[in-house]
Amino acid sequence: MTEIKKVAVIGSGVMGSGIAAQVANAGLPVVLLDIKLPEKDLAKDAVARMLKTDPAPFMRKSNAKLITTGNLEDDLNLLKDCDWIIEVVLEDLKIKHATYEKLEKARKKGSIVSSNTSTIPLHKLVEGQPDSFAKDFMITHFFNPPRYMRLLELVVGEKTRKEAVETIAAICDVRLGKGVVRCHDTPGFIANRLGVFWLTAGVNEALAQGVSVEVADAVMSKPVGIPKTGVFGLIDLVGIDLMPKLSASLLSTLPKGDAYRDLFVDHKFVHGMIEAGYTGRKGKGGFYRLNPDAAAKKEKQALALQVDAFSEDQYAKADKPKLASVTAGKAGLRAVVETDDEGGRYAWAVLKQTLAYAASLVGEIADTIHDIDEGMKLGYNWKSGPFEMIDALGPAWFAEKLKADGLAVPEILKKVGEGTFYKVEDGARQFFGTDGKYHPVERPEGVLLLRDIKLASEPVAKNGSASVWDIGDGALCFEHTSKMNTFDEGTFEMLSKVTKMIEGSEDYKALVVYNEASHFSAGANLGLAVFMINIAMWAQVENFVATGQKVFMDLKYASFPVVSAPSGMALGGGCEILLASDAVQAHAETYCGLVEVGVGLIPGWGGCKEMILRFQERERAAYKENAAAVDEKRIWFSPDTTPMGAPRKAFETIGVATVAKSAFEAIDIGYLRESDGVSMNRDRLLYDAKARALALAEGYEAPQKIENIRLPGATGKLALDMAVADLRKSGKATPYDVVVSSHLASVLTGGARDVTEPLSEDELLKLELSEFMKLLRHEGTMDRIEHMLDTGKPLRN
Repeated sequence: MTEIKKVAVIGSGVMGSGIAAQVANAGLPVVLLDIKLPEKDLAKDAVARMLKTDPAPFMRKSNAKLITTGNLEDDLNLLKDCDWIIEVVLEDLKIKHATYEKLEKARKKGSIVSSNTSTIPLHKLVEGQPDSFAKDFMITHFFNPPRYMRLLELVVGEKTRKEAVETIAAICDVRLGKGVVRCHDTPGFIANRLGVFWLTAGVNEALAQGVSVEVADAVMSKPVGIPKTGVFGLIDLVGIDLMPKLSASLLSTLPKGDAYRDLFVDHKFVHGMIEAGYTGRKGKGGFYRLNPDAAAKKEKQALALQVDAFSEDQYAKADKPKLASVTAGKAGLRAVVETDDEGGRYAWAVLKQTLAYAASLVGEIADTIHDIDEGMKLGYNWKSGPFEMIDALGPAWFAEKLKADGLAVPEILKKVGEGTFYKVEDGARQFFGTDGKYHPVERPEGVLLLRDIKLASEPVAKNGSASVWDIGDGALCFEHTSKMNTFDEGTFEMLSKVTKMIEGSEDYKALVVYNEASHFSAGANLGLAVFMINIAMWAQVENFVATGQKVFMDLKYASFPVVSAPSGMALGGGCEILLASDAVQAHAETYCGLVEVGVGLIPGWGGCKEMILRFQERERAAYKENAAAVDEKRIWFSPDTTPMGAPRKAFETIGVATVAKSAFEAIDIGYLRESDGVSMNRDRLLYDAKARALALAEGYEAPQKIENIRLPGATGKLALDMAVADLRKSGKATPYDVVVSSHLASVLTGGARDVTEPLSEDELLKLELSEFMKLLRHEGTMDRIEHMLDTGKPLRN
């Protein structure tokens, strides 16, 4: 298999530059080229723009240095050492062919070329191209934004080299973090073929049934396992002006008799919105907008749909529908569509068409139902794919309902009959094939999923807050199961249990902390804390915090290695367990931080202590690295003689609730060590973490507790307090910020003791607990906690 060492991207628009950024995120050098203009350097400007974009295309800003920019006239020589060239130019066949002619002359022999097209069939792209080009060519369709969207649709031609296909599939999976789905060379491939159909059906049915956009999105979202944007919110997000283009592209290439041709309606009001600048979130608004009246204080408005016209007068304050069909989502998909209200009728009308269309395309757009399901889950973030949805409804029930509504029943639905599209046999998941037989769902090498393990085994231990699973080879996996994976008494009970279980066992030798929820952990269960405080259970609250400290210390100094494997949010306590672990194997999209100041508190489970130790560790490493260097402009001191360095850095990090926006940023900030690992693909995280844990288990020796932490004491606290006082005077800190910062400073500087008196870890934890409880009893803290629970936002006063 060819090794991809350098990549080129041709076209520096939003998609092209985003793909270049993701390649740079993978640590690979990238050449980014665009057309030459007299007054502009398009590629260079694109990189500069991305450095200011939010959400950020780069996982760390320094990755931009991996991109070399240029143009297609002067810099084609830069392609000579590129192993993979990705074309992302305009969706115009003539322009693409002209580009390929240039690439063919400049690229090295055996380099792979792919197109990011979403509309032009591969057989048309290679038309008129030499065999040498066709053998190296394929389609790699990324979804926007390339960093955050996991789907990569891979389409190959009859002449495409197998080795080239496997090379690109591997790099997209392992290095770029994509879920690679093999598609056929058909219009819209998988995700957009079905996604555009679904969105079109959603708009049509809302108009036909007189359903408001608020009702449509309320039911066609979380209740049916679709993101909260629903139909109209998603169209606003991707751009209303994009929808006619996608429709036109599909209609120009779809076969005669395709159901989308009958479904499509060229709505006049959509063109009216576009002409008026209402193109969605990127424009003046879309189906939703913020009230332009400044006095309205960001009031959200929704558009009242009218078939033939668009007017700004159609906007009114957005409603928050309360429907039985929305509530029914808790009981499953079938409960939603069987509810006899406007939401239930709308959901059934949209889903019956969409799911029937998906079933009719098996074998045409992809080989298997599993490929189609993965495409929709990865590309549109559906919780379940179309065939998993049909299983939730019951295939036989769904087929009968289609008949009753006068719709044709697709052949594969007839074939599955009274069965289901998925089943579990001998602890392994299988899918129903077009041949009428069941086939195993196969995972790529290096993929280990907890949901697969659960099909074949029972938990080693379990309570209402957590489970423990045997993941093989002597490793156990601790899984949060509480709401938002928060820490409560049950979580600590299970962590304590699994610690004793491994230490007293000859069968187990390592622990991985991991789960497959959207977020690793949101920290402490604040609702539980509020309940205990409201009934004056102060002793119980203090014991809860002290228990967390003990459990995390037991993990840190256990006789076996602990590897935490976060993905998504790891905040507060979720970050503190990372700090207590021997190592972290983080998904690249990990957002971690000690954010307790946002609710008027400070870290209480060792976060303050661990950040001091982390920063002292870095300072010590920097000293060792530079001690032998002669540098007249800079004098290096041992951390033993600069006790203020680590506390100041920890104060700056914790005091403003710094959150890393990627695993790489977490390394830069200090939440993770340089030695910690990063997995780009979410599905490979558990496998990588397990491998790391087992490697550490070989000859593992538990670390020794630190007994001599040197901190600046009272003088250091005075310095930090003065800095906050200056911020307060300039209006950059609130009165309560001053209160919280004072308690934080007390912990980080070691309290009232002298600089000559070192602390042990246990002593520093006691100080952390004491200052935490003082803050918790402060009259302003409860307001902040309750405000966060009610709004999800910190209270600023």
